[in-house]
Amino acid sequence: MNVETSPDAYVLDHTLHRITGERESLEKYKGKVILMVNVASKCGYTPQYEQLEAIYRQYKDDGFVVLGFPANNFRGQEPGSNEEILEFCTEKFDVTFPMFEKIEVIGEETNPLYLDLAGQPEPIGGPPEWNFTKFLVDRDGNVVARFDTKVRPDDEKVIRKIEELIAAEPSSD
Repeated sequence: MNVETSPDAYVLDHTLHRITGERESLEKYKGKVILMVNVASKCGYTPQYEQLEAIYRQYKDDGFVVLGFPANNFRGQEPGSNEEILEFCTEKFDVTFPMFEKIEVIGEETNPLYLDLAGQPEPIGGPPEWNFTKFLVDRDGNVVARFDTKVRPDDEKVIRKIEELIAAEPSSD
């Protein structure tokens, strides 16, 4: 898939399938602070699910949401079906944040959402280099930060940025 993208791409202008099969527009999340994460069940960083769920529960009532996007792009570390992924996430980590169907985050079949995320200006842009790359989106749908795989979701710099964005009012357009 060769799709042109620009730094002005609006990442909430996508409709994807939830892991349970329903179509959902990401526009639904406008007005919320969003942490978009490509996830995998058989990765050394899989325990980050626990931290993702913890920050989701801590801040969800303040207008924050985590969106999980399973991907099997890195050493086959997400081989399961959507049903298996959902079962793993709920049983092992009690995940309640929104999860979407497995997508491609790099390569020829990259999902358009991840083309738009990768198309952001540096240092935010560029394709994920591994599982659990985190993109932070403000209440207006602007990608404002990126945290690499090794940065834990509960790292002080992630939490500080989330709290800063939660405190900011969305623009009125």
